[in-house]
Amino acid sequence: MDMVEELLRAQRELKDGEIKTLELRRHYDAEIEDVWQACTDADRLARWFLPVSGDLRVGGTYQLQGNAGGEILQCEPPRLLKVSWLFGENPGFSEVEVRLSAKDGGTLFELRHSAVVPPEMWSGYGPGATGVGWDLALLGLGLHLAGGEKVDEETFHLTAEGRRVITTSSRAWGEAHLAAGAPADQVAAAVAATTAFYAPEPES
Repeated sequence: MDMVEELLRAQRELKDGEIKTLELRRHYDAEIEDVWQACTDADRLARWFLPVSGDLRVGGTYQLQGNAGGEILQCEPPRLLKVSWLFGENPGFSEVEVRLSAKDGGTLFELRHSAVVPPEMWSGYGPGATGVGWDLALLGLGLHLAGGEKVDEETFHLTAEGRRVITTSSRAWGEAHLAAGAPADQVAAAVAATTAFYAPEPES
């Protein structure tokens, strides 16, 4: 699997405003029930994303290991999952919604992440701060659905392929940022900062 080619199968869109909404859409060559289970079964989630714990039902709470947690707001198998997505001491408003639909012999996967973002973070990194993370997650889901192994998150950014993936993702979110009306110089700075965050230059 060419990971950059796989990454570019996704469409990205940014809705800018007081609430920032990142949207990712892509097609997986897998049945909708398989994609749904991969996104909602704790054992399978750990194989491509992160270990999860909690009371995994509508109204219950979840916690991803070392990452976000929150409440399960909606769950309508095999088409809709919506959760609050909270991280840190004062996370503010943040929700993630995943919609699945059967299409072209596989599954159309749509993810929306809506959040109120601190101005200093947005001006520094733009949508890439969150968008690159979601790109890497969806890449992991694609590898999992195709029967591949999860990449080593500790070293992926050090490999030539990993750096190509991260750079491509950061630039793609820069294009979405531009399309949403951001100034070109602000976008260029945000893309550079996001790329450096996810794929810092190796120490000599």
